[in-house]
Amino acid sequence: MSETVSFTYGSEEDDFYIDHVRRTEPFERTNHYHGNYEIYYLLSGQRTYFIKDRSYLISPGDLVFINKHEVHKTSDIGEPGHERIVINFSDQFLGADFPLKAPYLFVPFGHPGHVVSLKLQDQLFVQTTLDKLMKELKDQATGYELYAKTLLIELLLFATRYLEQHKTVPFEHASPLHKKISEIVQYINRHYAEPITLTALSERFYISPYYLSRAFKEITGFSFVEYLNVTRIKKAQQLLKETNAKIIEIADQVGFENIAHFGRVFKKLTKLAPLEYRKFSP
Repeated sequence: MSETVSFTYGSEEDDFYIDHVRRTEPFERTNHYHGNYEIYYLLSGQRTYFIKDRSYLISPGDLVFINKHEVHKTSDIGEPGHERIVINFSDQFLGADFPLKAPYLFVPFGHPGHVVSLKLQDQLFVQTTLDKLMKELKDQATGYELYAKTLLIELLLFATRYLEQHKTVPFEHASPLHKKISEIVQYINRHYAEPITLTALSERFYISPYYLSRAFKEITGFSFVEYLNVTRIKKAQQLLKETNAKIIEIADQVGFENIAHFGRVFKKLTKLAPLEYRKFSP
């Protein structure tokens, strides 16, 4: 794959991470979710972005806001190749002791549309802010960490005000099929703990299993089984961190009938066995 990394600071697991990449060949991001907030800015190319329960078409100049723990995946559409900047940051990065932190800065992450399409003048402002942020992190002059936080806050405040000042266009699905797949995803999100099969879903939503399988993958970027497993394991992670329930009880609560299968899927997606995850989770 042809890829030019213009700038990277930190890693996706850190309290702050920024990555500027230009690709000229097909690229599909693996399905994932994380405990950090994510900001995605597309500079060139066209992408589809599946977030939570629906798929969006992303164009140059679009800002995408993804909340903590929301499942998301980006894929090619049309001609391959794109350039984008991604920022991930944790609650700790803008901790409670930081004097400029305010709840309204996080409004964009709760925005139901996820995508903010900017006018040209606003695109220039965002790109300038991101360029200044990357320069600070590259040069690391005195106070660069403080200035990096200030620039991030400036970007978040801009997005909050933009959403206040511009009328939100109601979200419309790209097609009736996109709408149906979104309804199926929402059903899975509500009923993941129950036995769910492709055949049962096809009967409930009046679509053939073969067509459902193909459309689900095409629109969400996930296979049906991938999405079901990610949804179940995400809930299992929460239960492992927040409760003292036994592993076998958690496996049953999230829809796995076989404890060994639960363990295999959990480790495949998290790189840790359930007991290891409970031990090492913050």
